[in-house]
Amino acid sequence: MKLKLHWQILIGLIFGLFVGLISRPLHFQNFVTEYIAVLGTIFLRALRMIIVPLIFSSIISGVTSIGSAESFGRLSFKTLSYYITTSLFAILTGLIMVNIIQPGVKPGLKDLLGFEKMPGDLLANVGKLGDTLLGIIPVNPIDSMAKGDILPLIFFALLFGFFITRTPDPYRKHLTDLFQGIFEVMMRLTQFIIRFTPIGVFALMAKIVSQTGSEIFGPLGTYMLVVFGGLLFHAVITLPLLLSLIGRINPLAQFRAMSSALMTAFSTASSSATLPLTMDAMENNAGVSNKITSFVLPLGATINMDGTALYECVAAMFIAQVYGIELTMMQQFIVVLTALLASIGAAGIPMAGLVMITIILRAVGLPLEGVGLILAVDRILDMLRTSVNVWSDSCGTALIAKTEGEKLHALGMMSE
Repeated sequence: MKLKLHWQILIGLIFGLFVGLISRPLHFQNFVTEYIAVLGTIFLRALRMIIVPLIFSSIISGVTSIGSAESFGRLSFKTLSYYITTSLFAILTGLIMVNIIQPGVKPGLKDLLGFEKMPGDLLANVGKLGDTLLGIIPVNPIDSMAKGDILPLIFFALLFGFFITRTPDPYRKHLTDLFQGIFEVMMRLTQFIIRFTPIGVFALMAKIVSQTGSEIFGPLGTYMLVVFGGLLFHAVITLPLLLSLIGRINPLAQFRAMSSALMTAFSTASSSATLPLTMDAMENNAGVSNKITSFVLPLGATINMDGTALYECVAAMFIAQVYGIELTMMQQFIVVLTALLASIGAAGIPMAGLVMITIILRAVGLPLEGVGLILAVDRILDMLRTSVNVWSDSCGTALIAKTEGEKLHALGMMSE
């Protein structure tokens, strides 16, 4: 009997962890990072290859299938309301935990951790928050596609799809059929690439563990536990409560439907790279319609970053505590607001949250060199927060589908 994909991915993840750990004492670390890692790079490049055409065709297909302007506006309002609400819940969870536990309030911690110079390529990518918001409107949509700028791509795709519905026949029908056909092709290409997920996960995990080793869990353990605790609370308490109370959806059934995508999110640390698997899982495993998934999930992979928002808030507070800087309530409010906006602007790629944390540090006057404190453990936290991002996207999709009248029997509806 053939193993299901999520079991194959789990085996790949564990095997990659094992190979990464033994590569250091057995001295074949270079083989792992130079040769085995190539398999992971190929897998990520294949996923990234389909992101732009998949997002563009899926959003246009989703908008045109929605039909009326009233339906489009209703679905947009529900989607944005969910994403903003859950991100705020996540940020406040992190803020409460970091204020109670205070992982940075330890004598001599700053000297123990040391400082690393802020990488130049990260600083080069940091822009003003206003520029991020203005950048949503593309000057040249084709250029945005070529660069992989997802927010302006989504903005243009939403407008393009909406005005297809306002175009008279036969042009409306021709364009609708064209983009639906492109989307169908992209989904078949996606399913082909998904078959190689276990190999990609194995290679990526082996590389990460081989590079960092077990010492990654050293003096930053308390900080990591605060982030992990906040992410865990949001993932197993807040989001399942929303599923149960609002959608009457069984959270365990939702988790089972998303297991393959969540393991991929953890290993790749990229919600954008995981998007094809998320869409496949929500349609084929959870039973959500293509109309909902093709609209909600591409938006979520770009602007719904619950885990990233929580991490940014905790990291900024941790850096302030290490420096002995006590932030006022107003400054903490600025941290919350900026974390929300910065998480919306964060790309769904590895290390994106680390780039956006510099915006928050600037907003409240904290030194940028403080980022050096958290660089050593950022990768493992990146993997955790990406999993929460993708989990939140899927929960939002299921909730919105339920409010739109879809039955979702595959998700084990709770008794009314």
